[in-house]
This record gives sequence, C-alpha cells and structure tokens, in this order.
Amino acid sequence: MLFPSVCSLILLLFLNVVDSGRILLKIRQRFRDAQVQKNKQFFLTLLANGQQPLQHVKEGHIYQPLDHLNRQNVNTFPQRFFVNEAYWQRPDGPVFLFIGGEGPIYHFDVLAGHHVDMAKEHRALLVAVEHRFYGDSINPDGLKTENLADLSSQQALVLARYQLADLAVFHQYISQSFNLSCRNTWISFGGSYSGSLSAWFRGKFPSLVYGAVASSAPVKAKLDFAEYNNVVGSSLKNEAVGGSEKCQAKVREAFVLVEAALLGGNLTKVAADFGCCQTPRNPDDQGELMLSLADIIMGTVQYNEEGVLMSIKELCGVMTDKSEEEEAYNRLVKLSQIYRSTSEEPCLDVSHEKAVNDLMDTSYKKRRRAERQWTYQTCTEFGFYQTCEDATCPFSGMLTLQAQTKLCAEVFGISQHSLPARIAFTNSYYGGDDPHTRRVLYVNGGVDPWKELSVVQDSGEEARTVFIKETAHCADMSGERAMERRSLRKARQEIENHVARWLRTAALEKMKKRGAGL
Repeated sequence: MLFPSVCSLILLLFLNVVDSGRILLKIRQRFRDAQVQKNKQFFLTLLANGQQPLQHVKEGHIYQPLDHLNRQNVNTFPQRFFVNEAYWQRPDGPVFLFIGGEGPIYHFDVLAGHHVDMAKEHRALLVAVEHRFYGDSINPDGLKTENLADLSSQQALVLARYQLADLAVFHQYISQSFNLSCRNTWISFGGSYSGSLSAWFRGKFPSLVYGAVASSAPVKAKLDFAEYNNVVGSSLKNEAVGGSEKCQAKVREAFVLVEAALLGGNLTKVAADFGCCQTPRNPDDQGELMLSLADIIMGTVQYNEEGVLMSIKELCGVMTDKSEEEEAYNRLVKLSQIYRSTSEEPCLDVSHEKAVNDLMDTSYKKRRRAERQWTYQTCTEFGFYQTCEDATCPFSGMLTLQAQTKLCAEVFGISQHSLPARIAFTNSYYGGDDPHTRRVLYVNGGVDPWKELSVVQDSGEEARTVFIKETAHCADMSGERAMERRSLRKARQEIENHVARWLRTAALEKMKKRGAGL
C-alpha cells in the first residue's frame, strides 16, 4: 500500500473526467465532480490550519479474479481501494465500507461525507473499494466487448463454489491486513447503483456485513422505466420545491413545439436555436436532440438543490417568467443555453453516429469514463431506460424503448429481444423491490425519480426505510451543510440512530456468545 502525495491528489481534483456522452450521464458525473470540488475546499482548509488529513489515508490494489465462476480462468484485474485509519479504535473498532459504483472512487470517499462523520463518532476504520471495470480497476484491454462479459454486479457479489467474489475477497484481504476478527462489525454504505450493491452485499453475505445503508438504491431492474419521467413531471409541479402546474405545462408545450418544428422540416432553424453541433436531419439525430433536451430537465430534477446544474425552482423560473412574454419553445432554448454555458460545451452534440462511436471506443485512455461500461450493464442486467411513450410524460414521444435499446445491438451485438429475460434474471437473483434483506436501511428522496425502483416502505426488520420529502438523489450522503432542508437533517439523524443501534446490538450479541463460550 502506498501513501498518496498531496500533489497527486490536487492534480486528480483538477482533472476533467467528464467526457462525451449523453447529457444525463454527464450531469451525473458533474454531481460527483461537484462533491469532489466541495471536498477539495474542505481539504485545503485543513491544510491551511496545519492539519494533515492524508497522513492516515492509504491507497492500494488487490488483484481479483476476472471470473469468479470459472476456476480455470486465472486472469486477474487490479482493484483499487482506499483506507483511512484516522478514527479507528484498534483493535475492535467497527469497519465502515464505502462501495464504489459506476465510476471512479476518490481519496475523499474515506475523508468526507455522512458515513465519515459517523465513523468519527463510532471510531471506525474507513475503507472504500472501486467497482470492477470502472476508474483504475481495469486492465488495459478490459473495455473490449469480449472482456466485458466479466463486468457485472454478480461478479462483484456472487458466491461461487470454493470462491468468493470481489467484495467478499476484499473483506478477507482487509481483515487479514489489519488483523480484524469477528469482534469488528462491518457496516456498508453506498448510493444509487452502489446503494443497491450495499443492500445486495448484506443480503448475499450476511456473515460478512452486519448492516447496510442503501441511499437512492434502485434494487429493482426494469426494462421500460417510464415511471422515471412520471416523477420528473410531478416534481415540476411540486410547489414545495419551486414547481407549479404552469411550469409542467410549459415544459410539455415546449417539447410539443420542438417536435412540431422537426416534423415541419425546420431542421436548420432548430439546430441554430438549440446550438446543435450538427443539423438533425435523420430520425436518429432528432431523437438524440429530444433526449438531450429532456436530459437537461431530468438532471435538474434528479439533483435538485445539489448545486449541479440548477434547481427545480430556477428551472421553473426560466419556464414561467412573467416579465417576458415568450413562447415555451424559446424558454427551452434558454435552458439549453444555460446548460451549455455551465458545462462549457460550445454546442449540443446530437449525432447518433458519434454517440455510437464514442460508446465503441475501448482505448485505455478512456478508462476513467463510465458510459461504455454502464451502458453494457444496462443492456445485460438492469435496463433502466427512461422512456416517454405514455401521456403522463412531459417530454417527447420520440424517447421510445426501441430507440434506446437498439444501442445494445449497435454497440455490443446484444439482441434487443434478449433484454427482458436478462432483466427478469436480475430481479429473480436479487429479489427486485422485495429483496428480503434484513438489517438494511433504504434511504430515498421525495423528488428523486429512482425512488420508484427502491424500497420505500418498512417491512419489519427485513427492510427499514427513511423517506425524505422534497429532497433529491443521494442528498443524504453529503456531510451537513449550513443551508439545507430540515427534513434532510432529520433524516441523517435517523440514519445515525440506525447505525448506532446496529453497533450496539452487534456488541451485545458478541458479549452473549463470549458468555456462552462460543
């Protein structure tokens, strides 16, 4: 294991890891980057005060089997991880495991966030592990389609005969490295896809992890995720977060007008109005344009008030501003301009051919990207295609399931007809939205579209929930901020109470076992 230098960390923080791809994926990465930048400021403040937060942080790699299901395959990949010993009470203190998802992990995953705040209180050892085939946890040729067969949540979790999968192997490695024993209680944490992994890890390996926090975790795979845009539409009219009936109506009207302009042949004007890099002359490019415009609004709702793009209140201000009598079309043009300005993109890329070519890029220099890997996982495991084919959707009917799933065939040679069976297998394996995961806490926000695929109602000890009205995707995972909703602070306290209760219960169980001589 190596100590990272301060210089290398600062360099990492200034790297622009956002690359070409669909806008919603870019906004997701901007959310992650925004978290890193906030934590960078925290880090620099500590340095200015003479503190050395990195002195207890170590980076390392463990070489994992590429295929846990085939004992004859001896190939491995380097899986990256971080450890922070600053708060750990040796030798019996708990272990807080932060599970990486569809992107790189950072030093700050063991330096900042709500799980770190709780680690300070409970004197826990902090560890973070990167998901296979993301970030630096990938071999140089790992993105080739024939090698992506080893990329799956199941390879990250599955228990094969005589073998343990990535997280279980990592658990064993950390336990040996730090002389851990059954006295050390493990709690796992994750958000979004990694929140699902946190819940599934507890479900598949209850002897390894005592409890799990799963924030904004879509544990149910779904091919046609039309509910996503239904929640976006209802959030746009939610007055508690700055929405209104008028806002939703204006968004709907704007997309009708853009679609009418395209069908009317006004392609050059539409391209100029929305600052497109290309004129969308064919149906595929027109679909890319409509998806890009919808993505701007989807991303705004999903990360409302998290400082990524704009808030719902600000978006609705643009769409309903009474000071200017503009038609809805022009207001959507303004939203597009705001997106391009804040993302520093000179134009809106609407070439479907380019999108396909980017997804087919397997070069090692693109390893810190996530679009190709995540698209492969949607094709083989999860679906999650955010369609707009029913009347409740506020966007364009061009956002069809057919248009989105054909990427699976174009990029990976995966038949669209095979997708329903793949999704069904995932839900059968994990349990869908009824995963029967005891001692897992599911946390969801009221305006987060992903709540539709998570667990939002208690079911005894099997699944406990925290529902935060009027908050967005993974909002609970950040540390406490000066300006935030009271409901969010209350939710964090609930999470803290659950974690504290798990640790007390685990300690009592261990005392009873020792008393019984077990």
